[in-house]
Amino acid sequence: MRHLIALLCRLSVCVCKLSVLAAGLGFCLVSSVSAEDLAVSEQTFGCILDWPKVRNTRFKHSDPEKLKEALRIFRDSVPDKEYPVGTILQLVPFEAMVKHPHEKFPKSNGWEFFALEVSEAGTKIRDRGDNVVNLSLGAPCLSCHQPAAKFDFVCEKGHGCAPIPFDDQKIAELQRADRRCGKK
Repeated sequence: MRHLIALLCRLSVCVCKLSVLAAGLGFCLVSSVSAEDLAVSEQTFGCILDWPKVRNTRFKHSDPEKLKEALRIFRDSVPDKEYPVGTILQLVPFEAMVKHPHEKFPKSNGWEFFALEVSEAGTKIRDRGDNVVNLSLGAPCLSCHQPAAKFDFVCEKGHGCAPIPFDDQKIAELQRADRRCGKK
């Protein structure tokens, strides 16, 4: 009987150890997924002129090293390279793209599109997701960005995207007119 009790005790200890190990592993997996998740709110967006730019496009990332990587990918037009999760791109104040993990928006490789209203008081999100319609073009953002899949859905001249109704001068003018910037 003593041997049976001893065996049951050892078995219980093993089961407890495996349970703790499994719970810890599960917690690590959940933590790694949520560490990659990105909360985006109206406070995420501010004066477009405060963000670094490459050519006409403005960039933001909370991690300086990932911001440098995003700037490099864009500057060098690196094909077949994904932007770091957390990268935010803006060409004009009333639109934005935010990079999430691929699984969150699989049709756009993780990119969430934003239609924004801007005022002196700040930013209001009018629409968001991977089905947002671009009001200037009257078409879903993704329909124009799809041809730039080789460049992680980021449009620029020569990336296969449909032309936009703004030339470089108009884009600069719209950025300078961002009402969130005050007198810059």
